[in-house]
Amino acid sequence: MKTIREETPRYIRVHEDDNVAIVVNDNGLSAGSLFPCGLRLTEHVPQGHKVALSAIARGETIRRYGEVIGYALRDIAQGSWIDESLVTLPEAPPLESLPLATRVPEPLPPLEGYTFEGYRNADGSVGTRNLLGITTSVHCVAGVVDYVVNIIERELLPRYPNVDGVVALNHLYGCGVAINAPAAIIPIRTIHNLALNANFGGEVMVVSLGCEKLQPERLLSANGDDVQAISLGEEDIVRLQDERHVGFEAMVQEILRVADRHLQRLNQRQRETCPASELIVGMQCGGSDAFSGVTANPAVGYASDLLVRCGATVMFSEVTEVRDAIHLLTPRAADEATGKRLLEEMAWYDEYLRQGQTDRSANPSPGNKKGGLANVVEKALGSIAKSGRSAIVEVLSPGQRPTKRGLIYAATPASDFVCGTQQMASGITLQVFTTGRGTPYGLAAIPVIKMATRTALANRWHDLMDINAGTIATGEESIEQVGWRLFTLILDIASGRQQTWSDRWGIRNALAVFNPAPVT
Repeated sequence: MKTIREETPRYIRVHEDDNVAIVVNDNGLSAGSLFPCGLRLTEHVPQGHKVALSAIARGETIRRYGEVIGYALRDIAQGSWIDESLVTLPEAPPLESLPLATRVPEPLPPLEGYTFEGYRNADGSVGTRNLLGITTSVHCVAGVVDYVVNIIERELLPRYPNVDGVVALNHLYGCGVAINAPAAIIPIRTIHNLALNANFGGEVMVVSLGCEKLQPERLLSANGDDVQAISLGEEDIVRLQDERHVGFEAMVQEILRVADRHLQRLNQRQRETCPASELIVGMQCGGSDAFSGVTANPAVGYASDLLVRCGATVMFSEVTEVRDAIHLLTPRAADEATGKRLLEEMAWYDEYLRQGQTDRSANPSPGNKKGGLANVVEKALGSIAKSGRSAIVEVLSPGQRPTKRGLIYAATPASDFVCGTQQMASGITLQVFTTGRGTPYGLAAIPVIKMATRTALANRWHDLMDINAGTIATGEESIEQVGWRLFTLILDIASGRQQTWSDRWGIRNALAVFNPAPVT
């Protein structure tokens, strides 16, 4: 009879100053489990959750990542489980006194010779896909556009084998809104810049209703110094209320006629070898757990540094999942002006939350807590690991496009769908998405590489997760090894040599444009 060998109890302690560690073992560990160091658990501790490495008195600090993540609400015995109910939320770092550009990282050695097969555009940008994007100026037309997209996919695309697909850029904006409110610049700029994403090859067409507040002329114009105008002829704009459209079929045929003209031009494009410096990659996390900050996100950070060393552009985002670690980022700003821009975006979002009568404690989610994250401080400290070690060279407001290459902070809400949409407006042509709890999230216009933080998730969702970082927790691979694997996968996905699982299944989440302005 075979004897089942029990797995040795293991934990991960991130920093030598930490008085907590997280349990590595699948399904957690039972009371009485003895770690090799001699620590014994006093109770069951779920996988990913924190165990007290020493006794912590009521009111004393709880440390992880070498930082204070909270204070003990009662005496905590050594070897006991520290769940979120035992941890009070500390104050957020004050923005007024943070150091700016005081520890600017030296540039890492350049990486040369890395390329991918991309689609070069007339404006110099390079896409990872060759898609027709149909911009809508108001949500009222979304149903009609979706109807026509089905016809295009069924009847037109087979004639154009070099075109990867068609994407309806639908959204919930355009009318019933305070179009002149100061904050309206964010959704208008976002919708404008979505149309300019490099994966659409510079072929812009707009479907409008006709009576909406966000008229095509306003949508296409330069809405600020940071937005380039889009020059379109009337033949590229379809207004459904135009009197020459008699009946629904007339509208459909007009959209098909305009789309067919753009498809003809897109079909002439071919992939060509481009330097990795032309990539714009977004880094995001969602459904995070306590492993996110020690496996997947550090591996993403290592890959981010590799991309920056190639001269590429890397964006990280999610304001509420950066705010409590902002004191670790402002010293990394390339200069004081960039550091001040970081503070401006943090302050803007603090005020946005205040006006909504909430604060940063609204994050994390129930799933984050089930995965071992006590609060937004612990979550933020793990989240910023995606940024690697490079200097932050630019800070973007929501929906802005970058003017520099390198590591960029693109301010967005932390919501997966909103962050993805805003990063796409800021120009990413590929996204890396880490998750510990699991999500089938995908975007129609952007390949999304999903990385699991735990091997258990990677095995259970074997046909949804593209790469497993759980091997870092078990010691099978290093952060550097997984980072290199991710870097290679990014080049393969960008080149069309491999498909993400989201793309294989056709999983597409709706765009969610960030609109902080009033709705009337």
